Formats: sequence, structure tokens, C-alpha cells
Amino acid sequence: MTYDAFVAELARAGLTIREFASLLGMRPNSITNNRKRGEVPDHLAVIAALLSELRLSGIPAAPVFARLGLTKKKPRGAATIGRFAGDKQGTLELRS
Repeated sequence: MTYDAFVAELARAGLTIREFASLLGMRPNSITNNRKRGEVPDHLAVIAALLSELRLSGIPAAPVFARLGLTKKKPRGAATIGRFAGDKQGTLELRS
């Protein structure tokens, strides 16, 4: 799905990108970064389409998300020096 079609689908679902990201436990930037590619991942497109259909059918989606108890994703990015993905790096013992 193109990014523009995705945003239109969210509008039909009555959601902003920020609200959609919050429902999924994501950061809004993780979603808006797809604008550069022009497409969104299939799983996000499917979720947006289903949320749109739920709204058009008059079915509230909030209870479903509340029941799932989703947790927020951990932020990724630059780690501190001496750490890789938050884990302390050990010293490698290489034999020559």
C-alpha cells in the first residue's frame, strides 16, 4: 500500500498517525519514516484497513487493543560506547 493510501485509510478509521502508533505501541516516527519509501509494510496496511472497516461497521476497536495488552516497543538507535544493543560487549580472545 502506498503511504498516501495508508494515511487515507487511517483517516477513514478516524485515526491520526500518532494515535495509530500509540495503539500499536510504536513511535510515530517509525511510521512516518515510511513516507520516504512511498510504501508502508504490509502488516501496517492490513491493520489500518481492518481498523477502517471496524469503524465503518460501527465496531469500536479500543476494547480489542485493551484486551491484547500490547507493550511499547523499545527505542532503537545508537548505543553507548562499549555496548551493542544495550548489552555490554565482552573482550574477544583471538588466537593467531
